[in-house]
Amino acid sequence: MTSAFENGVRRAVTRCLLKVAEFNRKRLPVPAQPHNFLTGMHAPMDEELTLEQLVVRGTIPPQLDGRYLRIGPNPIGTPNPAAHHWFNGDGMVHGVRLQGGQARWYRNRWIRSNAVSAALGEAPAPGPRNGRGDTVNTNVLGHAGKVWALVEAGAFPVQLGGELQTVAHDPFGGSLHGSFSAHPHRDPDTGELHAICYSSPVLDAIRHVVVDVQGQVRREEPVAVRHGPSIHDCMLTRHYVLVFDLPVTFSLKTLLAGQPFPYVWNPAHGARVGLLPREGRGSDIVWCDVDPCYVFHACNAFETDDGKVVVDVAVHDTMFAQSVQGPDSNSSRFERWTITPTVRSVQRAVIDDHPQEFPRCDERRLGKPYRYAYAVPLAERGSAFGTENHLIRHDLHRGTRAIHAFGVNRYPGEFVFVARSADAAEDDGWLMGFVIDMATQTTDLVLLDASDFEAPPVAVVTVPHRIPSGFHGNWVGVDKA
Repeated sequence: MTSAFENGVRRAVTRCLLKVAEFNRKRLPVPAQPHNFLTGMHAPMDEELTLEQLVVRGTIPPQLDGRYLRIGPNPIGTPNPAAHHWFNGDGMVHGVRLQGGQARWYRNRWIRSNAVSAALGEAPAPGPRNGRGDTVNTNVLGHAGKVWALVEAGAFPVQLGGELQTVAHDPFGGSLHGSFSAHPHRDPDTGELHAICYSSPVLDAIRHVVVDVQGQVRREEPVAVRHGPSIHDCMLTRHYVLVFDLPVTFSLKTLLAGQPFPYVWNPAHGARVGLLPREGRGSDIVWCDVDPCYVFHACNAFETDDGKVVVDVAVHDTMFAQSVQGPDSNSSRFERWTITPTVRSVQRAVIDDHPQEFPRCDERRLGKPYRYAYAVPLAERGSAFGTENHLIRHDLHRGTRAIHAFGVNRYPGEFVFVARSADAAEDDGWLMGFVIDMATQTTDLVLLDASDFEAPPVAVVTVPHRIPSGFHGNWVGVDKA
């Protein structure tokens, strides 16, 4: 690991490199074609709204008392298409409040980075910043009685209020000493959040971070790596945190060229999965090589009686190999990886060879054997990470898949499972997520009965405008935040 002196030198050099990158960014040629992630389903909204008269079809289950929240990039103003990457857009959170069988409101609010506050003519939001960037746009969830907007590789988390307003940039009460992750996972037994965190100025280490049930960081354990890998997700089992060290890495050449997202496909980096003991030292990690590929999202993982580790992942053959606008994979599938720690091997098996992403499960089963996985199919055309007009349910016990079709020109984002009660069966609850209707330029919050997946929705809440395609969404009940 590097010394304090080396870190100081690195920070100074980084500041100089960023100035060169900014200079070159202003000189990037304007693309001849419309930007894939500024048009169509991705075209940003230009205002914040509060809507209290929402059209509801069907019956909202009265047990649902909370907010469905979804976040994504939404550039404020008119971004330079030559220098825009989907992952770097200003964050905007969208929410629908459900209570007493009614949809009380819809709100959308920009996450107040310094740039957003300045554009809106507001004073900067309170709270410390982690270095130069403070854009937060990738995940939103409840933890320790608060709502947190999250991003990886740099900015601190942002605490949000009950009406989605930015409360403060907040490194968990000052207990976080570096970047966080967009994809922490809650241990259903302890209630703690586990995350694998990286930061673009730091190329030789990542960190395992644990946030306790009071919202305080109790562990930041470094793990040695090379090349500065981009690690979006991790996964938990009873004994391990799984680390996906795959060949998308920091590129100084890309940064100096002025591109805002300096990570590219790097097959020379190799690919491996690490099994880090949950309370072990970074040097205790067991690395197991895998064929080069990239994983944004894992669905779940568990340990077998004979000591193997099974993890289900959405796999891309390559990522960021060509496009400088956003994800550019046209080949993905849902796979099961079986890891044998004793011989450090990974056996890959295809569950479903249809392109898909955002796999989710009943998160009460996280780290344990489970049966059902839900995923969004990716369009096989183009390079804008678009979806098809249905949702997939995998029955992993039977080896079957079911489809819930939303209709022509209707495209879902990530769906989350919400259990009917704490002790309900694995499929006894609801699936909820946004579905964009491109024909009407509206968006529905759709609630499905998970146990009757192909049936018509239980309820549909219509938002009278298109909510741009975004990243992650979660249900935050009143008991969570």
